[in-house]
Amino acid sequence: MKISTKGRYGMRILLDLALHEGSEPRMLRDIAKSQGLSEKYLSRLIIELRQAGMVESVRGAKGGYHLARDPKKISLLEIIEVMEGPIGIVGCVRTVDKKFCDRLETCGPREVLALVNEKIRQVLADSTLQDMLDRQAEIDIDAVTWNFCI
Repeated sequence: MKISTKGRYGMRILLDLALHEGSEPRMLRDIAKSQGLSEKYLSRLIIELRQAGMVESVRGAKGGYHLARDPKKISLLEIIEVMEGPIGIVGCVRTVDKKFCDRLETCGPREVLALVNEKIRQVLADSTLQDMLDRQAEIDIDAVTWNFCI
């Protein structure tokens, strides 16, 4: 399984907002500049984060974006699945529909792959945006210039 730029940049947007939580709403161009990302691409991604209730927009001259929820209440699984859709290392692990594959009941590897998929989902569900911020703070004291590599 590989997380695309859409999923990774969704995390970076939220991390940037969490880092600046408590200050004025963050303008998209400031997020793009601080993270070295395309403002145009981020403008499409932030819509999905807003629709999922993770980000709120503020209109006006001092408008921008801020987190809609506490970083402790936003799991990495939620972020990735909002941006990418349901996690599945192979398509058959998220279904019991024989229309998907007529070998579902006789596929030996499927059970192991389903277990691996569930472990990945569990680790991401147990990890929050706050956990990522805390880890970043442990390795980089100069929090003002965090530029996440994900």
